[in-house]
Amino acid sequence: MRSRDTDTLDLLDWQPPSPVVRFSEKTVRAASLRDRIAKAVSATLTESSLSRAEISKSMSRWLGECVTKNMLDAYSSESRTDHNIPFIRIIALAVATQDARILQLAGDQMGHSIVPDHYLTWIEVGQLADKQEELKRRLAIARNVARKGGAL
Repeated sequence: MRSRDTDTLDLLDWQPPSPVVRFSEKTVRAASLRDRIAKAVSATLTESSLSRAEISKSMSRWLGECVTKNMLDAYSSESRTDHNIPFIRIIALAVATQDARILQLAGDQMGHSIVPDHYLTWIEVGQLADKQEELKRRLAIARNVARKGGAL
């Protein structure tokens, strides 16, 4: 009996990467949204290839205002309840680190997703396909009613 080829990928096992990037629940699990945000800031800073000093400089340039490493440390600390990161700085942090996961944390609160722009046309294709199915159902109902000589 032949042994199974373990070097070849099974085409059916392949899964496309998710277009939505988000933190794992374990990474941002917290008792409050404020603490989830602090954990998200911390993970963004920790997992970046840039140092906190480099990130603060990049954020400062992008915003046109001073953002220090100490501020980033405070924003990433769950115990510093007096230092919540403003949304404009969340955007600057995402831009500086090129990490959209912190923005997705906001989208998750409303059932929305942050997706790269190149997927937008495919989203429209999906919306149009949904509309097409709805119109097919309505057309079938209208045909049935018309065949029976009734009115809608």
